[in-house]
This record gives sequence, C-alpha cells and structure tokens, in this order.
Amino acid sequence: MKLILKDYILDLKHTFTISRESIDVQPSLIVVLEDDGFRGHGEATSNPYYNITVPIMMAELSKVRSIIETTIDETPEVFYAKMYPLLKHNMFALCALDLAYNDLYARKQHKKLYELWGYDISNNPLTDYTIGIDTVEKMVSKMKELPWPIYKIKLGTNEDIKIVTELRKHTDAVFRIDANCGWTVDETLKNAIALKALGVEFLEQPLKADNWDGHKKVYQDSVLPVIADESCQVSADIAKCHNHFHGVNVKLVKCGGLTPARTMLTEARSLGMKTMVGCMTESSVGISAIAHLLPLLDYVDMDGAILLARDIATGITIDNGVTHYSDLNGTGVTLL
Repeated sequence: MKLILKDYILDLKHTFTISRESIDVQPSLIVVLEDDGFRGHGEATSNPYYNITVPIMMAELSKVRSIIETTIDETPEVFYAKMYPLLKHNMFALCALDLAYNDLYARKQHKKLYELWGYDISNNPLTDYTIGIDTVEKMVSKMKELPWPIYKIKLGTNEDIKIVTELRKHTDAVFRIDANCGWTVDETLKNAIALKALGVEFLEQPLKADNWDGHKKVYQDSVLPVIADESCQVSADIAKCHNHFHGVNVKLVKCGGLTPARTMLTEARSLGMKTMVGCMTESSVGISAIAHLLPLLDYVDMDGAILLARDIATGITIDNGVTHYSDLNGTGVTLL
C-alpha cells in the first residue's frame, strides 16, 4: 500500500466568522492510499483552536509511513486499533488516515461504504447550511444567495437576538444556533426563550467547553435542547456529556475518523441522546465520508464543500439539503 499526502488551500466563497475567529481560506490535508489498483481518500483541515496545522499532520503521518505501507487487507477496525496508539496525540491526522482506509477498504469490497456497513439511507436527515457572523445585511444576503430548508446561524455577539429576529423576517426555514462557546449560563437561558419564539430548533455549544456545572444548569433549565460540540471531542466525552447535553455533535477530525465516530454515535443513541455530525469546512472528500453516517443521525451539518469558492473533488452532491450519493464505491470521491 502506498501513502500519498497532498496539501491544499481551500478558498471560501465568503469570509467565514464565528465567535472566536474569521477565515477566508482553509488549509486542508488530503490523504490518498493506493493498493491493488484502488484508491482511498481522506481529509482533515487545519484548526488553530486545536493547534493543528497541515504541516504538523503531514509530519506525524510521515513518521508512521512504513507501518501504513506494510498493512495488508486488515479491516478498518483492526487498522484503526493499530494506528491509534501511534497517532492519538493528533486525532486530525488519524482522521484523514482512517477516512482514506475506510474508503479504500470499501472500494476493494466493491461496495459503497454505507452498503458495507448495512445502513439504510431511505430516511437520511437534511443537512443545514451555515451562515457565519457578519452584518445583518450580509447574513440576509447569504441566505438569499442560497435558499435552504435549514440554516445554522453562528452567534456570539452583543446583538444575537436582534440578528435572528431580522433573519426570521426573510425566511420560514428552520434555524439552528451555534454560539461556539460565546455565551454565559444566564445569557443562554434568556436567549433560549427568545430564540424558541423565533423558530429555533436547538442551541449548539453555548458555553465554554469545560464549564460542566454550567452545562448541567443549561441542560436542566433551557427551553431549547442543547447539543455539545467543543465539549464532545473523543469517545470518553459521550458519557461526560450525558445528562449535561441533550445531544452530541461528533466531528470526525476531533474524534479520529469514521471508525471511532460510529462507536460514539451508537453509544450516544443508546443513552437516549440526539446525534449529529458536523464538518470543519472540508472539501467533498471529507463531506462525502460524513454522508455515509447519515442513517445514524438526527441532525447533520455537512455544508463544508458548499461554502467553498472551488471544490477539489467530486463525491456526494447536496440539493436543497438532500444528499445524493456518487455512483462510485467507497465514499464515492474523485480528486479533481
């Protein structure tokens, strides 16, 4: 098996702002695994919040190249168990590798990934489309540019309720709110009342990740459900989030890929929690991998490729929130 590492700079259509940063480009690592005439593809984007860069990921994967390249026909679960001790300090790099291996393995089995897992895609949830923090006028303009059934709205400003009130005047779409750790407990409880009246479905990560006493208070008293993001990174966090959040948003890059994500989602469902997978502004490489988890999900935020000015791959397509799978096996990805 051959390991190929490719670095890309993904240009965004618009400046993307959340409560803690603004970006115009997104550096991304693509991992390609070649074996027996088949190619598997994986992706992980850089993220300053987690101190992850593409060069760091490439260096970590290069250190274990010989182990990767001598792997022969192991299942993704066995391969992940072998690679986890070597890459557990860099889950983003592990994610890109795990996605590529799952894709490769399914292609060698001549199946789409969801088929290999035995999942039924007949009742997949719709994906939302994210509106980053901006002036109200520009946020409205972004909604009008792409009419959508569900919008995820980034907040964490001094005028959050005013923003959502104005956006509501322009659409009947479902709203989801993501404050990216930008609120206090009192703000969250107060805002939830106003936002529920404005047709908001749930709140995502309103408090700082480690404010567990605050999470408990919000979980008990909020009039809207609350979904964990920054507080839910790896498998051990599912149990911690139970009875502190109503659901969890599992990010592949944070947990280490599809293999651990499936375990985390199954555990969350067994605990009666809502399940969601979100993206980190990946291209169609990463987004197409997420799509194969849809049967396990109540909600999904997989709009990363839609936010790009130019994609670097083909794979799944999304039309008005509905996911359409590629005819190709594996995750269905082809690099452009």
